[in-house]
Parts: sequence; structure tokens; C-alpha cells
Amino acid sequence: MDNIACTNFKQNTSIDGIMTDLSWFSTSHWIMAGLLLGFAIAHSGLAALRPWGEQKIGSRLYRVLFALVSIPFATCLIIYFFNHRYDGLVLWQVQGDAWVKPTVWWLSAISFFFLYPSTFNLLEIAAVKQPQVHLYEKGIIRITRHPQMVGQLIWCVAHTLWIGSSFTLLTSIGLMAHHIFAVWHGDRRLRSRYGQTFLAVKERTSIIPFLAILQGRQQLKLEEFLKPAYVGVTAFIALLWWGHPWLMVMTAKVPW
Repeated sequence: MDNIACTNFKQNTSIDGIMTDLSWFSTSHWIMAGLLLGFAIAHSGLAALRPWGEQKIGSRLYRVLFALVSIPFATCLIIYFFNHRYDGLVLWQVQGDAWVKPTVWWLSAISFFFLYPSTFNLLEIAAVKQPQVHLYEKGIIRITRHPQMVGQLIWCVAHTLWIGSSFTLLTSIGLMAHHIFAVWHGDRRLRSRYGQTFLAVKERTSIIPFLAILQGRQQLKLEEFLKPAYVGVTAFIALLWWGHPWLMVMTAKVPW
């Protein structure tokens, strides 16, 4: 994680001052809100149109189209976030506390195990194999039916804690609003495709992590996590930890 001095923040000394002087609510807040809304519409919209699109151009070509829209959009979001993460009002400053940095790193690492679960078929994502809509009930799906939402929540908590700015808080709220919508949207699409089969899986799983296991509706099978995909995720986390300073430097060169 990067270290930025408190002086990089615009400081307000009282609640009255915050309410009367909104100069801290910079243009970047509006731009990020617009980018998040645009990404949500593009990403979820293309997901909703998938059955229609695959009938028209085929599943492989539709996956390529999906990637050509989503990946550049997500890249722009990431770069803009990195370059403006300290914009706006300082809400808290805890970077100097000894417990914060390891906590943020551990939470960030855990978030990637949810964000990139091994249930995803990488060959299908790359359209090497014909992409399909799968109904999974194994591995991390036993913990939560929507691991990407949970992973995004953990990531947002970690980074908002570390940075503590109004811009980062707004970004986190926007990301979570999209993922909460995606929970409903994803379940709706799976029900439309699989009907009662999905409803049976839904009954045996939970959105809240470990809830179905604690209630006896699901069993955790650790052997399902002993897969090469998790080695890949672990290696990615190590690479991200090593390259994080370099990533900050490179994104700062983009004049956004």
C-alpha cells in the first residue's frame, strides 16, 4: 500500500464547515460516479443480452464483444481510481497505526480468492472453448453463491480503511451498489435458464458467507479447493504485492 501524507487532503475543521463549504467535492467525484454507472450499464446490460446476442453471433464472438467492452472500461476505472484516490475530504487517517497495513494486505489477499474463484473456466473466459452458462455448487460457491460480490466488499472495506478519502468511499459505495444489483440480476438470469434446478441450488446455498454451512444446508469440502487455479490466484496476489509500487507509478503517468 502507498503512503500519502495527510497534507495531501483538503481538511475541514468542523461539521458546519463541511456542510457549508463543498469545495472538497471535486469534479473527480462526479466523473467516477459517471464511470461506475456507465460500467454497470455496459457490464450488466451485456450480461442480460447474452442469450439474444449468442443467438445472433454465437457464444464465442459474443464473449469477445463482452471483453472488448468490459476490459477497457474496467481499465479506465482502475487508472482513474488510482490517480484520484486521495481526492476530496479526509474522513479518517489511520495509515500510521501499526495494525492497519497488515490488516489491509490480508483483507486484499482474501478478497482475490473470492473475486477470482476457481469455478471459472479460464478457457471459456478467453473464448478458446465455447463459453457456457454454468450452474455451480462446489468450491467457494458452497461458502457464498456470489463470491465476486463478497470479494468486492472485502476489497472495498480494506482500501477505504487505508485511504480514508471521500472519493474512495464514493467509489466503494458505487462498486457495491453494482454488485448488489448483480446478485439479483445473476440469480434472475440463472432462474430463467435453469428453473427449478436453480431454485434447488439457491435453497442449498447462501449469499452471506458460511450461512448455509452454519444452517446445515451445505457442507464445506476442502478437497474442492485443492486445485491449480488457487495456485494461480496465489501467484497473482504475490505478483500484485510485488508490483504494487510500480503500478502506482505507471498509472500516475496517465494524465487523467
